[in-house]
Order: sequence, then structure tokens, then C-alpha cells
Amino acid sequence: MRPRTQPLTFADFELQSQGLALEAPLHALAHFLDEHVELVTLVHDDLVRGLKRPRTGRDGLSAAQVLRAFVLQRVKAWDLRELRERIADGYSLRLFTTFDGQPVPKHDAFHRAFCRLTPATMRALNGAVVHAAVRLGLEDGAQLRVDTAVVETDIHWPTDNTLLWDAVRVLTRLVQRLGEHVPSALSGFADRTRRARRRMQEISRLSAAERPRQQKRKYRDLLGVTAGVVATARAAVATARTAPPSELLAAALVTGLGGDRALLWPG
Repeated sequence: MRPRTQPLTFADFELQSQGLALEAPLHALAHFLDEHVELVTLVHDDLVRGLKRPRTGRDGLSAAQVLRAFVLQRVKAWDLRELRERIADGYSLRLFTTFDGQPVPKHDAFHRAFCRLTPATMRALNGAVVHAAVRLGLEDGAQLRVDTAVVETDIHWPTDNTLLWDAVRVLTRLVQRLGEHVPSALSGFADRTRRARRRMQEISRLSAAERPRQQKRKYRDLLGVTAGVVATARAAVATARTAPPSELLAAALVTGLGGDRALLWPG
């Protein structure tokens, strides 16, 4: 990819002569980015990383355009499609992102460019923002606030029977990993996952008419299986602690597995 080096057009000069200017927040952001030219260098290194001939090929986004578009998206909380549309439709945003009168690429071009930014570049950008905030007296840098988001994922609905099945499944897996380093820990521990899974599936498939007659009996069986697995898992942990392996790495793994909350889950 080659960075865009197209000169300003007559339309750009005409719009600039009319006194079109950035709004105050964007003007402050532009001034901040102009003061930190090292960020543009970091972004450029990320964009050409792994390319055999970075100076050949079709024109691509410049480092300055990627950096400013990235900052603009984060500040405005736009998705990539809206980011592209806003830049293409507004001359002030074209001016901020240094596109000016050049064609604005599709949203997937921004996506590919943003994905090439490394964690080191993100840390440098965040560090520059924090230092600027401290220098201006906006923040003291003594506390860090973070934000999280709920992301949809492919998990089952947490019903009682499926949670009990999860406990049996995870405990069995952890004890078997423990037994790889301390074989004696598996003494007396039985794999009950097949029975627990069968009971979980039977409970899930009960119809409204079958529940009064069968649900309590099946739940009691599943609870008994789970309690038995918990008890034998605790015994396996106790055995592993009394006979740890001689290798340091294996001993550390045993300590980590033995201290897992799942193995210490109260009955």
C-alpha cells in the first residue's frame, strides 16, 4: 500500500478561503495530534508491518488519516459505517482527518487499518492523552476508570439442572488434570459425567404433564451425583497436597488446580 500524497484541489482552497473551521473539540484534538507527531510514526510502522514492498501497490490510507479517523470514531462513538458516511458528507470532518477533497474509502478499509494497530501504539496514544490531561489539570492520574460491555455469547440458559451438570463436568475435568501430575489423587474418584449429563437432559425434556411425577426423583439423583463428585474432588485435592510432585513446574500446576474455586466449592 502507498500512503495518499494527493495535493489540495481548487475546491479545497476555495472552502478554506471561506473561513470554514473545525468546531472547538475537534480543533483541540487536531492541535493535540499535531503536537504528538511520534504517534503518526507508530501508526505508519503498524500499517507497513509485514509488507514486503510497502512503497508499491495501490494508494491506501495514510498514517495521519488512520490515526485521526481512529480518534474520531472513539470520541464520537460511531460504528465504522457511520464514521465513513460522516467523513464523506462533512467538509469539517474531511479537514480534521486530512482527507480534504480526496475520495473517502469504504468502511472495511478503516476496519483493516484499525486492526493493524498494535497494543504498543494504543498504550502510547493513551499515555499521551493521560499526560496531556495531567498537564492541563483535567486529571491527576491517580485513579483509573475502566468500562466494560456485555457481549452476546453462545451459552446455555442457567437453569438449576444445567448448573449442576456444569459443576460435575468442570470438577471432573480439573481432577483429571490434577491426576496427570499426582496419579494417586484419582484414587476413589469416579467419572460421573455421563450419568449427570443424562439426568440433566432428562429434566430438560420433561413435559408439563411429566414434571409432577418425575422431576423430583430425577433432581434428587442429579443432586446426589453432584454432591458425590464434590466430595471425591475435595479428597483428591487433599491427596495431591500431601504428595506433591517433585518437579517445580508440576508442583506449581498442582497448587493452582488445588486452589481452584471449583474444587473448593462448598457442598
